Amino acid sequence: MDAEDGTRLFIQTMPARGRREEPFPVSAARPPLDLEAIFCDGILCDGFIWKYLWNDVAELCDVAHWHYRGHGRSAAPVDSARIDIAAHAADLKTVRDDLGDRPVVLIGHSMGTQVVLEEWHRYRKNVRGLVLICGSFGKVTRSFRGMPLLDLILPKVMDIVEKQPDIFRAIWSRIPPEMAFKAALLARDVDPSHVRMEDMIPYLKHMTHVDFPMFLRMLRAAGEHSAEDFLAEIDVPVLVVAGEKDTFTPASLSESMVERIPGAELLMVAGGSHVTPIEQPELVGERIRAFLERVSAT
Repeated sequence: MDAEDGTRLFIQTMPARGRREEPFPVSAARPPLDLEAIFCDGILCDGFIWKYLWNDVAELCDVAHWHYRGHGRSAAPVDSARIDIAAHAADLKTVRDDLGDRPVVLIGHSMGTQVVLEEWHRYRKNVRGLVLICGSFGKVTRSFRGMPLLDLILPKVMDIVEKQPDIFRAIWSRIPPEMAFKAALLARDVDPSHVRMEDMIPYLKHMTHVDFPMFLRMLRAAGEHSAEDFLAEIDVPVLVVAGEKDTFTPASLSESMVERIPGAELLMVAGGSHVTPIEQPELVGERIRAFLERVSAT
């Protein structure tokens, strides 16, 4: 399907189990919820984080997942300037329209948290609930490892990359995924007691295929965006999932969102990192399924 500026966007869908033709007694199937869940990735991601949640959520309701412009199987943006959170929210609305504009629960991981918050803000019709996983309401470059580290170095890195983009594209595309995984373990950016290398490798391979200069511009745009001013206005159920040891978006940001969003609930995953959904999928999946059932009931 095409975004507003003509950029081709990739979408994949799966109907709820009760709507699929499968060899099991109909009486054993739970009636599908009258909801659709849409998964929204973090930056550099093309769906690895939903490996376990995809089937868990599809037990209850129809699910869909899409790729951001310049990511995965979506095309590079036709308009290179349209890479900010507002552009992603507009793309998400196009995805929802293409799927029939049904009642939805939007599930966002990392930068996807900003995208679904902006979606509610701009296009709230038929948004029935939000699940915000290991993310922040904004200004993400100021909170990496609890410090404004990226805010300080990003402009300098961008200046260097813009002068020699082809060289940095080549370097970026040749990062060995196994080496990147070992570095993440050493830096404690993932939970070594729960993370599986086979779950991380698809992400580490995909990230090197994303255009590096575009990634930096997109990261800067995410760092300039904030939903802080309208968190108190959110009037749909919200579940916030945080990793206790998240170094990318510290758990304190999730706690702050819960305090600011009326009625929001928090799942704090002990020992969890930024990739908590693939580290402790049973815990996260159970809580999200319960949340979806409550949203459907109300």
